[in-house]
Amino acid sequence: MGLSVTILGSNSALPTSERNPTAQVLRASGRFFLIDCGEGTQLQLRRNRVHFGRIHHIFISHLHGDHVFGLPGLISSLALLGRTADLHVYAMADLEKLLNPWLDYFCKNMPFVVVFHAVEPDVSKVIYEDELLEVVTIPLEHRIPTVGFLFREKPKERKINKGKCDFYQIPLRWLPRLKKGEDFNEDGRFISNEELTLPPPPAKSYAFCSDTRYSEKIVSLLQNVDLLYHESTFLTDQEELAAKTFHSTARQAASIAHQANVGKLLLGHFSSRYRDLEPFLEEARAVFDNAWIATEGSTFEI
Repeated sequence: MGLSVTILGSNSALPTSERNPTAQVLRASGRFFLIDCGEGTQLQLRRNRVHFGRIHHIFISHLHGDHVFGLPGLISSLALLGRTADLHVYAMADLEKLLNPWLDYFCKNMPFVVVFHAVEPDVSKVIYEDELLEVVTIPLEHRIPTVGFLFREKPKERKINKGKCDFYQIPLRWLPRLKKGEDFNEDGRFISNEELTLPPPPAKSYAFCSDTRYSEKIVSLLQNVDLLYHESTFLTDQEELAAKTFHSTARQAASIAHQANVGKLLLGHFSSRYRDLEPFLEEARAVFDNAWIATEGSTFEI
């Protein structure tokens, strides 16, 4: 199946002429999941050729404006485009209270329903699941209730070893059972599953952690994740300010990646005070080699 992430916005509270507030699109087997929806997300979706109608699930990490101000406009545009399919929004319960009056005023008689799913900020739990993928919350430490999201594929079925199955003349009706890991056992013949199948491709995973101050509590939830996005609002010389404002530095993000043994680290949510982002990369790679900058329009394959 494979996963890929496209960065729509990488900045923190204030947008710049080159960087937008936080938003990302995760592609999974032809489906699109929107993660946060800062101001300007609609334009970024257009620029990156993501069809609005293919987004059915939106995950909001917390209710600071740079992560949610783009949502009312996006919903309005979806109504103007004639959308009829339900739109599912996963966020803190207060978002429904905030959005409903706005929708009642600006979007009366919408042709679709916005379905709100309240997220609990203090526990890690599955909030979305289908036949291929599940989404688990990651409690984060910020000034207001905040969660990250862990997207992970479900274990895949084993692959049929056609040569072996032909050699042993395995009936076709057995193939679905072999894919699920069963041993062949029929008419007095027993053949182990490992003899007739090949290992499945490994399940992939992506973790999104923004906004949060440095906290090793999340390391266990991030173990061996293929790709981790972790906020890095500041450089180390502003570590005291980062702690005060419940944010992280690039070095701290790299430390989390190193402790969790992740495959690759994306740095984002940069303070507007920084025009040159190269120091973030240098600082992170001193701790964790496979670190990258999450710039607008970049796509990272998993």
